[in-house]
Amino acid sequence: MAEQNVLIVVDMQNGVFASPRYDRSGRAALINQLIDRAGRTVFIQHAEGEMTEGSEHWQVLPELHQPADAISVTKTACDSFYRTRLDDVLKDLNATGFTVCGCATDYCVDTTIKVAASKGYAVTVASDAHTTGDRTHATAQQLIGQHNEVWRELSVPGNPVTVKTTAEILADW
Repeated sequence: MAEQNVLIVVDMQNGVFASPRYDRSGRAALINQLIDRAGRTVFIQHAEGEMTEGSEHWQVLPELHQPADAISVTKTACDSFYRTRLDDVLKDLNATGFTVCGCATDYCVDTTIKVAASKGYAVTVASDAHTTGDRTHATAQQLIGQHNEVWRELSVPGNPVTVKTTAEILADW
């Protein structure tokens, strides 16, 4: 099987968005553009507290497109690989890399990117298709910009993280 454009959508769930997140509709629209063009989409869904697997809080946001062949991986930590089947899913898809988007920039998206890069996956971040909420010491917009900068400069010899806008990613696909 030839490698396809795999998209990982992190924690874009009803329960996560019970708290305000920056630019929900704009980010969802960009994520939908990626979903519509991806070869396969993997939804990472966090299960914790009220977000029990299968519950309404656990469900993917209703405005996101959900292809019939989309794959769901449930996680319980910020790291999408920690005690999940994500490595196996990527192996089954013959994927040595993927594009990532979702929520929250400073927690689950960040951890997933760093762990994936250290595992040797070629990671492309959709710089304008991830979001978070305001924190005590920084706004969501500041965190998004700062994390895009950190990921661009992340030191993973031989496997740098690529950070591109949704339009740039779609042009490559």
